[in-house]
Amino acid sequence: MFYRTAGQFKTSYAADQALFPVRQDALLLGVIVLLGWVIFPLTASEFTFQTLLIPILIYALAAMGLNILTGFAGQLSLGTGAFMGVGAYACYKMLTIFPELNPIIAILLSGFFSAGIGVVFGIPSLRIKGFYLAIATLAAQFFLVWLFEKWAWLYNYNASGAIQVPNLKMFGIYVSGPQADSVTEYYIVLFIVTLLTVLCINLTRGNLGRTWKATRDMDIAAELIGINLMKSKLTAFAVSSYVVGVAGALYVFMWKGAAEPNVFDIPLSFQVLFIAIIGGLGSIMGNYLGAILIVGLPVVLNVASGTLVFDMSLWAAALLIAVLAVAAFLFWIARNLWGVGVIAAIAMAILIYGYAQTQGFQIESALVEHINTMIVGALIVFFLIIEPHGLNQLWRLIREKLIIWPFPH
Repeated sequence: MFYRTAGQFKTSYAADQALFPVRQDALLLGVIVLLGWVIFPLTASEFTFQTLLIPILIYALAAMGLNILTGFAGQLSLGTGAFMGVGAYACYKMLTIFPELNPIIAILLSGFFSAGIGVVFGIPSLRIKGFYLAIATLAAQFFLVWLFEKWAWLYNYNASGAIQVPNLKMFGIYVSGPQADSVTEYYIVLFIVTLLTVLCINLTRGNLGRTWKATRDMDIAAELIGINLMKSKLTAFAVSSYVVGVAGALYVFMWKGAAEPNVFDIPLSFQVLFIAIIGGLGSIMGNYLGAILIVGLPVVLNVASGTLVFDMSLWAAALLIAVLAVAAFLFWIARNLWGVGVIAAIAMAILIYGYAQTQGFQIESALVEHINTMIVGALIVFFLIIEPHGLNQLWRLIREKLIIWPFPH
């Protein structure tokens, strides 16, 4: 049994409500932390940092902010991209006015500007909810993007209308801008994302988190038992917008390096919303799972489509086989034959594709791009069919099966 609970006794309420009720969960988190802080920085390439690791962390942080508002507090929002833009422009102006300011401090402070704007646009949630609130936040999206375009002071009257990140130093090391190393930017992103993840976990597990959940489940009943709905909803908008604003500052200063107003338009808001929904609303880990699927999977498919499968290195081939084997095993543990079938189909497709390439069969790059988009879309639909509550709920079911495996009940 991978999740053997025999001998793990709980003798207090604190132990019963612990973050890791099963010791194996803490071990798994330790492995993930080791990978993120040690293994990846030592082994990843420039391409991996810029196309996988950094964007996955930033999008996961943005989805976490949205999840605080939608998943935990039950308030719909379609203005995530615009609030990310507020954080990015606020950070840009602070570093322009105060060039000696520490970049990490500037990024963390930029979230407060986004939080203030979020509270202002969250006031309609006191009178409306559901679809109507989503339309109100969509109006905020259009207004803020228009403001980014028309208020020239925000981008220092630059003729191109874009903000460009200068070379920023911290302790004599370039941490942002064209001269900064990707591993340095990755460590800063990882540090801030880790910090805010711990903050969000503690908030959602505390009194404020229970208040948000009560408001989400039934706001009238929550008000009857003494919960201040105005405070609950506006604090959800404030915390959510703060996290999203920090993600927007990281998006520009630690990844893109420059941004125009249309970068923060409605497609970015929908992309973050899809990550939160597919990962699982009302969860923290689901944001990372959703970001890996939505952001990371297309990159992996694009790289794999241009690689001769049978010409892979031995290490890469072994890693691919191991990932497929583990995925098939977990689906089998969960008694999900659909999942096992999909993994088998993916393995078969890889073999057929590799054999076709060895025989000289080539696919045009444009067709490859369309095929990759279709595969990603099909996988998203597949995961939503087998588990409508998101990837986080799918992992919970697999974990429950692992606790009693190999026994069926």
